[in-house]
Parts: sequence; structure tokens; C-alpha cells
Amino acid sequence: MAPGFQEYTAMFFDKIDTANQDDLAARLDDFDRLRLEEMNRHGIETVVLSQSGPSVQAEADTARAIRRARENNEYLAERMAPHGDRYAGFATLAMQDPKAAADELEHAVRELGFKGALINGHTNGVYYDDPAYDVFWERMQDLDVPLYLHPINPWKEVDSMRGHPELAGAVWGWGVETGTHALRLLFGGVFDRFPNLKIILGHMGEGLPFMRWRFDSRFPVYAQGVSLDLPPSQYFGRNIVITTSGVCSAPTLIAAIGEMGEDAVLFSVDYPYESTELAARFIEETPMSAAVREKICRGNAKRLLKL
Repeated sequence: MAPGFQEYTAMFFDKIDTANQDDLAARLDDFDRLRLEEMNRHGIETVVLSQSGPSVQAEADTARAIRRARENNEYLAERMAPHGDRYAGFATLAMQDPKAAADELEHAVRELGFKGALINGHTNGVYYDDPAYDVFWERMQDLDVPLYLHPINPWKEVDSMRGHPELAGAVWGWGVETGTHALRLLFGGVFDRFPNLKIILGHMGEGLPFMRWRFDSRFPVYAQGVSLDLPPSQYFGRNIVITTSGVCSAPTLIAAIGEMGEDAVLFSVDYPYESTELAARFIEETPMSAAVREKICRGNAKRLLKL
């Protein structure tokens, strides 16, 4: 949590009780003790840090969003510097302006050494399958870095969740929102126009890997004039990769590897919102070969993020 970015977090924090809010705030502000202690205790060599959501995606003023994204990235680079290879960074980007976002991404990657970007979903109701974002996707592909598409609240209340606030956030609603955004990119042809693009989805892919067969089965029937270069399932693993963040279930991980392939799943904790101890135990106890475990826990991240 960079200084001053607390003003954006109400939509995330207002669903969490006060005691947990205080603990999260302390951990989000920490670079030098709590985080490293947990990493050391549970055998985590490197973490990739990113601004907690919703960040500048919630900023209404485009010029301010652009300025604050630069401030955030400079702050993160400064705080990571004393810790060598223990920390890597994902850039904050003002997607209100696709060209400015592309320029800031290039600055963060080339000048600050960041490994990609994390974007908190739509920006004030705008989704990134819009052709106006092709200038951004082209730059991201040229830089050969991934984008982590992180959850955010829907732009407007979803009718099916009205009266059920427990469904609207991390329990269900964020996964539906983020998975749908990823499918917009897929069916919007973004991966056909930019075939080397890499999108990372957390929370075991927001449930999408387990629908690959059905996407292929139903898309030809309901295509509505949309055409793709490949069957929908083939973009998973090629353009969409996933992390385990926030889903510590061995059967789910085994199924995800089966759907995505062992090169397209990365271990992640989702600190400080999830337990590092639980995540580390889960990944060590899930039955898989040593070679596959090495890929999930280390090799895939090293390759994708050039660690």
C-alpha cells in the first residue's frame, strides 16, 4: 500500500471487520520485517509485490491517475531496492489512457526492472478488449512481460447478487467479474491480434480452467458472428496462465494442472489476505512429482517473469 492509496481501498476493505483491517494495513505497509519473516519461515525465496486494489483503476481524474501510477512505481522500486532478489515488482498503470499506460509500463520494466504489471480489472467500467487498448497490448507484447488481471467490484451492482452482499466480493462476485473480463479478452480477439501476450489469473484461474471443454462445445453454437483463430480452450496455457493464490485445495490444483498443463500454473500465496503457512503446507503436501512441483513452485515463475 503506497502512501495515500488508502483512499481507493474502501470498496475492498469495507467488507472486512475492523480488527482484520488493522492487521492488513500494518502488513501492507511493511517491507522490512513481517513479510520477510513469513517468507523465511515458510521457505519462500522471492515474492512479486504489487499495489493492493483497486489502486488507480478507481481514479476518476485521468491526469491524476497517470501521475499517481508513476509515484506508486517509483515508491515500490525504492522500497524493494535494499532487499535484492527477495522482492520483484508489478507495475501500477493508469488504464484510463492506453498510451500513457503503455509508456508507464515501459518505464517500469526498462528503468525500474519490474516484471510486468498488475491491473485491478476494469477502469471505471471500461474493459480492455476495446480496440483502443491495442496500443497497450502491442507494447506489452513487445516488452514480453505478463499482465496480472486482478479482481475488482463490478462497475454496477449485479442483479443476481442484490440483497446478498456476502456474494459480491471475494466469496464469488470478484471471480465472476474477473473471469468474465478475461473471456472478453479471449473472445474479443485480443490473443489473436497479439498471440504472444500473457495474462495471469489468480485464484486457480477464477474457475475458468474447469470450463474449457464447455467453451469449445458451446462457442460454435452461440458464436453470434464472433470468430477466433483457435478453439477457445487453446488460449489457456498459451495466453492465459494461472496462480494458486487463495485456493489451497489439492484436488483443485491437480485438476487445474490437468486442464492447463504443468507449465501454466504458478504457486502464489495472496499475502497478506491469505495464510502463508497454509499455502506453503498445501503446495508441499499436494501429490505430484518432484519435477512438476519444481515447475509450479519455482520454474514457471522464473521463466515467465525472467527472475
